[in-house]
Amino acid sequence: MSFVLTPAESKRLIAKGIASCKPVKRALKSGIVAVAKGTTNGYVAEELSGEPIEKTRYCTGTTTPLLRKRCGVETSNELPDLVYRDGQRWEGVSAVDAAGEMGAGDVFIKGSNAINYERGQAGILIGHPTGGTIGAVIGTLTARGAVLLLAVGLEKNIPGDLCKTARTVAATKGGGPALWPVNGEIFTEIEALRTLCAVEAVVTAAGGILGAEGSVRFSVHGLPERIEQVSALLGEIQGEPPFGGG
Repeated sequence: MSFVLTPAESKRLIAKGIASCKPVKRALKSGIVAVAKGTTNGYVAEELSGEPIEKTRYCTGTTTPLLRKRCGVETSNELPDLVYRDGQRWEGVSAVDAAGEMGAGDVFIKGSNAINYERGQAGILIGHPTGGTIGAVIGTLTARGAVLLLAVGLEKNIPGDLCKTARTVAATKGGGPALWPVNGEIFTEIEALRTLCAVEAVVTAAGGILGAEGSVRFSVHGLPERIEQVSALLGEIQGEPPFGGG
């Protein structure tokens, strides 16, 4: 079975997969789940809460056209972070503050700006002088054995060793954001399809036109009844409006 997912459709699929994955379900039942700001994480917040949000207001570290007036959409981080403790919404607590209370088995969900999927690497662009969200939480999460779940679409898969790329960026001193390779559990469309439908997926092509820019084509393999589940799932997510478009 072969199909194409736009970036928005991929974000929705990833969000559904994260909401159903075992670490998140366990932590929602008894523990802490914090959803940091990010474009994919806006979809995660919707799937966990069961309610729509203004995803353009749940953003940080976005990449937009050089001439932003072309896209006609403004983004912000105005909405409060979605944090759960023992299955209940933890009101008034930011994702960063929640990380300070986390321990083994708790889950911190963060996006990424780049991955090298084959190497199992993820990278986050850093513009903040002290490392932004990831800089504020990575030490605590690592020391306490919490799960850092990196929600990221395969449209962000890039070539090369991200550690080497990060050193090159640092050496150029040309301004702009730094690239921070981070250790965490990368969760892409492949993991989402495995979680939701127990199938294996491979990427067979990428890119497109007429609204398919940034899209990824997948080939999926599994038992016939599992492929039927994929078809049903695609019926739910295909047609997802572009980010900021509805």
